[in-house]
Amino acid sequence: MTPLRLVFMGTPDFAVPSLAALIEAGHQVVCAYSQPPRPAGRGQQVQKSPVHRFAEEHGIPVRTPKSLRNAEAQAEFADLKADAAVVAAYGLILPQPILDAPRLGCVNVHGSLLPRWRGAAPIQRSILAGDAETGITIMQMDIGLDTGAMLSREAVAITPATTASSLHDELAALGARMIVPALDGLAAGTLAAVPQPEDGVTYAAKLTREDGRLDWNRPAAAVERQVRALTPWPGCWFDASNGERIKVLAAEPVSGTGTPGTLLDDRLTVACAGGAVRLTRVQRPGKAPVDGAAFLRGFALAVGQPVSAPEAAEPVAD
Repeated sequence: MTPLRLVFMGTPDFAVPSLAALIEAGHQVVCAYSQPPRPAGRGQQVQKSPVHRFAEEHGIPVRTPKSLRNAEAQAEFADLKADAAVVAAYGLILPQPILDAPRLGCVNVHGSLLPRWRGAAPIQRSILAGDAETGITIMQMDIGLDTGAMLSREAVAITPATTASSLHDELAALGARMIVPALDGLAAGTLAAVPQPEDGVTYAAKLTREDGRLDWNRPAAAVERQVRALTPWPGCWFDASNGERIKVLAAEPVSGTGTPGTLLDDRLTVACAGGAVRLTRVQRPGKAPVDGAAFLRGFALAVGQPVSAPEAAEPVAD
């Protein structure tokens, strides 16, 4: 392996294992780019991103521009004279001058088997859709939205136990294992980029809080996947008849029939359009999470009644 002069561009936890792998492999990471520090947590204190913190801990200078579209930012990037830039969940669009600046271009660690799930939320969308597998694609970036040619792909299974959190961690680790040999092959000229197929393109739209609203008129399997896919962000919920917004942290599909949205037993099993789901971990506003049975002991709701309000209430602040 020939050590390369690299720029790393990433922001969340997903990107940290890839940065760590590049450092461990002996590459020279001359600068890290990350999203600017932002308010986070209950106290809304300004916090640096996980990549920002990790880079600083390893003595790597960090830049946090709000945009890369201006000439000054592009000149500063070009002055780094990088062999390549490695991008993993960075969060900013890279304009053509940025893509063209490194000798070997910009290489992306993307959390799906492209061309399926281009875009912002590939991990969650793959679970929501009931996909049997997903994976990592190492991609040579171009000006399009995740449309670049592929350097390598590796799949992982999505099982009935897969959650957004577990899949996130699995794919982050897989991306870290894949990026180093991909860079080696690119630098040596032994790894050819393959254009993405034109068939099978899907887009993983950015998630919003409204995506977490549970709809009992959907099949139970889809509702259960929704909980696995959207916990912890943006979270799943329903509005109870008393106006409280109830968070659903875990659920399982079970047998059962009834009018969709009806409580079927004292373990918080709710009828869906097809089958039923048991809400195994829920949380009332300002309360600790509890299992379904404990929730019902402290909530005026009888078997046969609807668990949700007839009309959705206005969102309640966290």
